[in-house]
Amino acid sequence: MQPRRVAMISLHTSPLDQPGTGDAGGMNVYVIELARRLAQRGTEVDVFTRATSSRLAPVVDCGDGVKVRHVTAGPFEGLTKSELPAQLCTFAREVLRAEAVEAVGHYDVVHSHYWLSGQVGALARDRWRVPLVHSMHTMAKVKNAALAEGDVPEPPARVLGEQQVVAAADMLVANTDQEAKQLINLYDADPGRVEVVHPGVDLTVFRPRDRAVARAGLGLPQDAHVVLFAGRIQALKGPEVLLRAIAHLLAGAPDLRSRLVVPVVGGPSGSGLDKPEALASLTDELGLGDVVRFVPPVAQAELARWYAAASVVAVPSYNESFGLVAAEAQASGTPVVAAAVGGLTTVVDHGRSGLLVEGHAVDAWAAALRRVLTEDGLHARLAAGAVAWARGFGWERTAAQTLEVYRRAHDALRDPLGRRAGLDGMLR
Repeated sequence: MQPRRVAMISLHTSPLDQPGTGDAGGMNVYVIELARRLAQRGTEVDVFTRATSSRLAPVVDCGDGVKVRHVTAGPFEGLTKSELPAQLCTFAREVLRAEAVEAVGHYDVVHSHYWLSGQVGALARDRWRVPLVHSMHTMAKVKNAALAEGDVPEPPARVLGEQQVVAAADMLVANTDQEAKQLINLYDADPGRVEVVHPGVDLTVFRPRDRAVARAGLGLPQDAHVVLFAGRIQALKGPEVLLRAIAHLLAGAPDLRSRLVVPVVGGPSGSGLDKPEALASLTDELGLGDVVRFVPPVAQAELARWYAAASVVAVPSYNESFGLVAAEAQASGTPVVAAAVGGLTTVVDHGRSGLLVEGHAVDAWAAALRRVLTEDGLHARLAAGAVAWARGFGWERTAAQTLEVYRRAHDALRDPLGRRAGLDGMLR
């Protein structure tokens, strides 16, 4: 059975927000792109998200079967992610109210994203008698096991909330095999209810382009070594690792300095919001003011030009459930140097589409970057391999596999012995 209509819940961040700052990132891209591809296959999608401005329309019709519904729950501005659990009851009530005005059976599936949404999704599932499919995106236990220096651990309340959602979901979608194992080993998820579905890349937007044209349009020198960082500026993403590696690289190869450009495309997020100038201060401290360029978050089409203009994209994260930046960069024909953590070990084909670095030691990162920039023939081989590897991550495949997960969730719901327990009292 293919569902006619899916209620997606993305409570803490809207798929309409600009990725790269605040709480907006790869999950935002995931939700809107998956919704669009499902709609193209005949399944309409309503995305419920918390309204963050009184100026937002209650419903935004994105066209072609996708609508974003802004739910009023708490003050429009000023709430941090840690304060959102207090608004779960209000948010859930408004979601149920929105469905109540429709005909019985309006939604066939609830698909929640991130643990906060999963708590609301479990309540909606029990009220509407439809299956709950949940995507974690990130997990507290995983993040806390690999904290970056200066980062703040996730609280016990989130760990408990995640365990409750894992227990309640009819099906869990994991981005990679490693995430599936983490769900099973760390959260005691039923292996039969965990399915691996890789996120996708819009291969029409992120594709190989003429590098000279891209650089000319962005004001970059044609002969430059461009080492790009793209994403939210927070400790988890490791931008300071890249800057220290660049300083180490230049100390050993000062002749590269005149040609080196390091664009940092993104804005503060998470713990980075507490010290929004910290990365700029580190840049000055390391004497890299003539090398590093800070660029505000940009739209997908513009980001594709930055990828195409880069010599290499650095992804020094301490953890990634998938690693969308690495996938997008490779689809654009640009090699990646990434940390060998989380989903990046799936997204990057080491030695063929990019290089994986074990750990975050500055000398190891500097050596890997230097190889891609200067080793004879390596960049060309990796660039060709990057395009070929990225072809396996199209959104169309993601949508097809997600629809199969929905079918399995319906089967689990119809089987009284296989039905997960509800979250009775969770939101009280």
